[in-house]
Amino acid sequence: MPRPRSTHPVTPAPPRDDTRTLATVAHTAFFLLLGASVARFLLRHPGEPRTPWVLALSITLALLYVLGPALGAAPTRRRLLWLGLVVTTWVVLVVLAPSFAWCAVPLFFTALRTLPPRAAVVLVALLTAFVVTAQLQLSQSFDPNLLLAPPAVAALATAVFVHMERQAQAQRALIDDLIRTRRELAATERREGTLAERQRLSMEIHDTLAQNLSSQQMLLQAADRTWDTDPATAREHVRTATGIAAHGLAEARRLVHDLAPSELADGAGLADALRALDAGPDIEVRFHLEGAPAPLPDRIQSALLRIAQGALANVREHSGARTAALTLSFLGDQVVLDIADDGHGFTEPRTDADGRGHGLPAMRARVRQLGGTLTIESTPGEGTVLSAAIPLEPAP
Repeated sequence: MPRPRSTHPVTPAPPRDDTRTLATVAHTAFFLLLGASVARFLLRHPGEPRTPWVLALSITLALLYVLGPALGAAPTRRRLLWLGLVVTTWVVLVVLAPSFAWCAVPLFFTALRTLPPRAAVVLVALLTAFVVTAQLQLSQSFDPNLLLAPPAVAALATAVFVHMERQAQAQRALIDDLIRTRRELAATERREGTLAERQRLSMEIHDTLAQNLSSQQMLLQAADRTWDTDPATAREHVRTATGIAAHGLAEARRLVHDLAPSELADGAGLADALRALDAGPDIEVRFHLEGAPAPLPDRIQSALLRIAQGALANVREHSGARTAALTLSFLGDQVVLDIADDGHGFTEPRTDADGRGHGLPAMRARVRQLGGTLTIESTPGEGTVLSAAIPLEPAP
C-alpha cells in the first residue's frame, strides 16, 4: 500500500568544531603564558618579599580560569562575576609583577566570548592599555614596539574573533533555515501521503464494499417483492446476496490487512519488529524476550508494536534518557510488553497536544480495546516503566 515518504530526523546542529578548537588553543596559551611568567619571575626575582603573593595570586588565577568552562559561554550573572574576579586577580598580579602582562592575550578571547561586543571591545582596550603600561615599566628605555605591539595584537585578535562570530551567526541562521525547511517539507510530505492514502481507501471502499452493499440491497429488495409470488426466485436472490456479502467480508479483511503496520508485513513476527525499533541516535534501545513465544493475533501484534513506537517517541522527546529497554514476556494466559528508560521521569503523565497519536491516551485506548491493562511507574530522576498486559485466549 502507498505510504508517506520517509524523511530524515531533524536534529540540532552540533557545536562548531572551529570554535572548540579556538577555545582549546586559548586555554592552552593562557596556562603556558602563566607558567612562563611564573618561571621568569622566580628566575629573576628569587627570594623577594612579594614572591609568596605572586605565587598565591598565580595559583588563584589558574584556579579561577579552570572554573570558566563549567560556567558556560552565556553572559549570565555568575559568568560576569567570574570574569570580573579573573581580571581583578590578573591586574593585581601585574601590579606586583609586570611580566604577567602577556597573560592578557587569552583573556581577550574570554572577554569577547563573555561580554556583548561593545563592552568586550572596551574591556579589551583597557586590558591593552594596562599591558602597554606594564611593558613600559619593565623596559629600561623607550621602545616603540612596546607601545605599538600590544594594541596591534589586541586589534588582530578582536578582528579575527568578530569575523568568526559573524560567520558562526550566519551559519547558525542558515542551519535554522534548513531545519525549518526540512520540517515544513516533512509536514507537507506527511499531509500529501495522508491525503493520497485517504483517496486510495475511499476508492477501494467505493469500488468494493460500497458496490457490494448496493448489490445486496437491490437483491434483498427484489427478494422481498417476490417472496410471496415466486419463492424460488426470492431464495435465489437471497443466496446471491449471501455470496456477495461473503465477498465483501473478504474485501474488508483485505483492507484491514493492508492497514497493518508494515513492520509486520511478509510474516515478520512481533519480536523481530520490536528488536528493529530505535529511539534516535542518542538513545540505546535493548530488546529482551522472555518465555516461550506463542502465535499472536494480528490485532494484538499491531497494538503492541504501536504502543512500543509511541513509548519510544515519548522517551526520545520528553525523558532525556540514554537507554531504553523493551521486554516482551509470554506468560501463558497473557502477553506483557514493558518499556523502561533511565530518563528523568515525571510526576503527572503527559498527554499529547499535537495530535500525533503517540500519547498515553492512545496507548490506553489500544490496550482497552483488547481487554488489557496499561500501568505506568515513574519517579522523578529515576526513569519510567510502562507496562501493557493483554490477555490471550487459551489454546484449544
